[in-house]
Amino acid sequence: MSAIPTSSRAIHSQVVRFVLDGAVVSIDQPSPTMTVLDYLRDVAGRRGTKEGCAEGDCGACTVVLGELTADRRRMTYRAVNSCIRFLPTLDGKELVTVESLKQPSGAAHPVQQSLVDNHGSQCGFCTPGFVMSLFAMYLNRDQADRQHVVETLAGNLCRCTGYRPIIEAGMRQYEYAMPAHWNREEAHSESHVESLRAIAREPDASESLHYPGYHSPRALDELADALETRPDSVLLAGGTDIGLWVTKQLRELPALIYLGDVPELTKIEDRSRELWIGAAVTFADAWPALLARFPQLAEQAARFASPPIRNSATLCGNLANGSPIGDSIPALLALGAQLELRRGAQIRRLPLEDFYLGYQKKDLSAGEFVTGVAIPPPTDGQLLASYKLSKRIDQDISAVCATFNVTVQASQVTMARLAYGGLAGIACRAYHAERALIDGGWTLTGIEASIAALATDFKPLSDLRGSGEYRLRTAGNLLRRFYLQQQGGQVALRTADALLDAS
Repeated sequence: MSAIPTSSRAIHSQVVRFVLDGAVVSIDQPSPTMTVLDYLRDVAGRRGTKEGCAEGDCGACTVVLGELTADRRRMTYRAVNSCIRFLPTLDGKELVTVESLKQPSGAAHPVQQSLVDNHGSQCGFCTPGFVMSLFAMYLNRDQADRQHVVETLAGNLCRCTGYRPIIEAGMRQYEYAMPAHWNREEAHSESHVESLRAIAREPDASESLHYPGYHSPRALDELADALETRPDSVLLAGGTDIGLWVTKQLRELPALIYLGDVPELTKIEDRSRELWIGAAVTFADAWPALLARFPQLAEQAARFASPPIRNSATLCGNLANGSPIGDSIPALLALGAQLELRRGAQIRRLPLEDFYLGYQKKDLSAGEFVTGVAIPPPTDGQLLASYKLSKRIDQDISAVCATFNVTVQASQVTMARLAYGGLAGIACRAYHAERALIDGGWTLTGIEASIAALATDFKPLSDLRGSGEYRLRTAGNLLRRFYLQQQGGQVALRTADALLDAS
């Protein structure tokens, strides 16, 4: 453990400021847990944004957030779920709702008109959410094929129209004339950037948003001081889990400390010895950084939640939450990741597998928090794959999730990290199976010995997502699939797929 100097010189503001339809909205000390959805419908009178599930699953509440990039020279636009996004986190950002798309002439935006012309709406309840997801794509791409649209709409559910006309509308929205308002050129213009610069607080702790129940530090030292002073505070990043504490569990939360405005926590650094991902980095940014080094994680990245969730949720938030079905945890366990923890001026590093002590129990002292995660680089001879089993392809909770990282030299296994989620109270490595694989070698015999050892590592429970017997059997079949796929060839792939189908 090492110590670093701290300093706190923040000037506190109690007014949340964001841009809506070109105007600055200022709200004095809003409720820390008021959701953006409740603000829009109950305060601003914007009822185009709908409430469906109130947990970030159906997409009816989708809005688009505009933010300055780290260098404050450009804009980024991303779709998020307003039902679990707390209003104070809009500070310094731009909010775009379905009403914002109305053209000066009164005409519909091309995204909306394409849905009309392609018969993409019946009851219309889900339509505003589809519009906003497609609108975010419209601002970020100049064309889209079917796959792009399907990926964009993974977080939007429709139960009456069917997806074919909606997907068709998404592909054809680019065929319309450029609108006068909310076209790509305007959205990314210097004048638009300047409208946010005018309300953005400087990232040097000179002024932070802080009022009873809510604190948004502007520097890491300020964050450390705040949590050491109030260790009972709840750390808020994307809010994709904490938001449900309010909307579903109706909990009264203690004071919130928001991580999203601490510049040090939003960094991704590609170092020679490790990849560093800060605690406030969203999955939308973290997955591309991980895939650049580990393209074998593509299945996990594609199937992790939905775009609106990935645009809010953070990698380190998923790790710190420690859910036994947190899909990123097995991947980073297998990769040998280390967490960096800080309390006051003290910092330490901890292997990720040592962080989890039991179900919802972690090696984290009062006032201590995660600042980021460090992932080692790939190694020679490394074989890596990641798999997820769930009832749906998109946006579903895993029954079993696994990542395998094995180093092989001349048919000998010199290193094995086999990590699973869904088989125990925490995501964890299969140490007995690893030992069996190292002893047995990179052969089918070695794999079968490793699979047999899984019964020693895990005694999985049964629930609605799968029985304990199913989980253990599929955990073994995933390991077989991994081995067969590494052998290459269509026969091996068909055999591997057949094993999973038989499960």
